Amino acid sequence: MPTETVYGLAADAGNARAVAAVYEAKGRPSFNPLIAHVADVAMARRIARFDARAEALAQAFWPGPLTLVLPVADERAVCDLARAGLDTVALRAPRHPLAHALIVAVGGPIVAPSANRSGRPSPTTFADALEETGAAAAAALDGGACRIGLESTVVALLDQARLLRPGAVTREQIEAVIGPLSEAEADAKRSPGRLARHYAPNAPVRLGVTEPVAGEAWLSFGPAGSGPFNLSPTGDLAAAGMGIVTRQAQAAVDAAGIVFVQREKLQQAGKIQLFVLREEQRLQAADVQQRGQIVTLGAGWRQRHGLRHVEQAHGIFGTLDVA
Repeated sequence: MPTETVYGLAADAGNARAVAAVYEAKGRPSFNPLIAHVADVAMARRIARFDARAEALAQAFWPGPLTLVLPVADERAVCDLARAGLDTVALRAPRHPLAHALIVAVGGPIVAPSANRSGRPSPTTFADALEETGAAAAAALDGGACRIGLESTVVALLDQARLLRPGAVTREQIEAVIGPLSEAEADAKRSPGRLARHYAPNAPVRLGVTEPVAGEAWLSFGPAGSGPFNLSPTGDLAAAGMGIVTRQAQAAVDAAGIVFVQREKLQQAGKIQLFVLREEQRLQAADVQQRGQIVTLGAGWRQRHGLRHVEQAHGIFGTLDVA
């Protein structure tokens, strides 16, 4: 199922057998709750208990990439397995017309976690979604490339309003509507996307260094960044997020031994200390030359791998200088 954020592996939220099949297809632990997608606020009110804050945020951001975690009102509409046994439910109204039409046709909420295998980057194209979990789906809807490419922001509205997961709607946008947000703390378990390993590439990542060393490439962000792999020279988080989760970019970078960083780290604009470690099994030190901020690939690497992956990387992060 396409949404404006990423493609989702969808199932009837009230059907425990269908929800179990989603967990199995993704290899996802069942203690990790799922987001239930609704057609509109009216449907959401039948499933969860709304307060004034929830009403205000739904009015401001629905349909759109904001998920609200609220006390559950109808436990049958979103089954216990989908809620990971919690007394809360995570709800979102997607903006994508195909997603909305499917929810209306079903007549109830649909869980649709990202259609990737658990821990992998989320698919933002139909082809990538099919490659990840398409074999498990009874039907597939092609809605084109996802407009946003980042998962929804998740906010819990229980005692205090808490930001559980950063996403497409920013903290500043939310606080402009309901006031300050507290940190996740004990409510972290009520949101997906909180596991220690999440959106993980194949190659290892090294963070917190002051400069790259031989055999490393700098994955930068914002005007303070340099080198050929700047996710967004203008500091646009949406553009950077789309670049990170694009499977074509992931394939090119993994093949070249260059990897991604977690999206939330990109919010440290102006304090760029993100460097990427090559994957030793794929790229040998002898194949790498370091010239300032530009990593060049030697003839040995090109003979083994050709230029296909380099050509894929061109235009995604900038020009990769091949010696």
